Amino acid sequence: MADTTIEWTDATWNPVAGCSVLSAGCTNCYAMRMAARLESMGQGKYRGLTRKSGGRAKWTGKITLDETSLLVPQRWRGARRVFVNSMSDLFHESVPTEFIARVWNVMESASLHTYQILTKRPRRMAEVLAQPGFKRLPNVWLGTSVEDGSVINRLDELREVPAVVRFVSFEPLIGSVAGANLTDIHWAIAGGESGPNARYMDPAWVDEIEMCCRRYDTAFFFKQWGGKNKKAAGRLLNGRTYDEMPILFANDF
Repeated sequence: MADTTIEWTDATWNPVAGCSVLSAGCTNCYAMRMAARLESMGQGKYRGLTRKSGGRAKWTGKITLDETSLLVPQRWRGARRVFVNSMSDLFHESVPTEFIARVWNVMESASLHTYQILTKRPRRMAEVLAQPGFKRLPNVWLGTSVEDGSVINRLDELREVPAVVRFVSFEPLIGSVAGANLTDIHWAIAGGESGPNARYMDPAWVDEIEMCCRRYDTAFFFKQWGGKNKKAAGRLLNGRTYDEMPILFANDF
């Protein structure tokens, strides 16, 4: 595990590393840049996970299963919100179901922590978790990423996932998701892309999400405006911060 500056969590845990580009939201993925940097620093876990293309790091599709990281949550004291696989996607097609089950067992045994899992593959998430042996754990929040209207169907697929808390990350938000159906989605995160090649986020798109959250009683968290200097851009929306968490709606679950 590692402490993190990600606003909506406390720490990251990466029993899996590596991924592949799936949709437009992956184009400038920070994890690709970070994986290339860690490989250059000699960290074997990240060897061969990226290649240079057009002067930038791109996923190769190779996946590393990190046995040494698997049991780390059991040794960590003090309750934390833990973002699982910030450097991968636990439900990537190359991650064996058997390994996902082992991750599940660790999260069940180390129940002091709350685990937040994001995937761009909610259909596989639903299929895997429907199998015998996977319990619906109250300390595991399950979510999907939706960057624009072209992949809004992921919300329907997420609704098929057996979860106590379901959430969506509209980040990097690169297009309108007006009219998103947030039925049975308990938490929504919105944020702009950051980094040297950050794409524009229209403030109207964020307002649409905030209004949609009010319509469906979904907790709303505005993470950042992003851009080349995300700290300078800040995270105020209409003069205030939005740090709502789904625990506020726990009685509805």
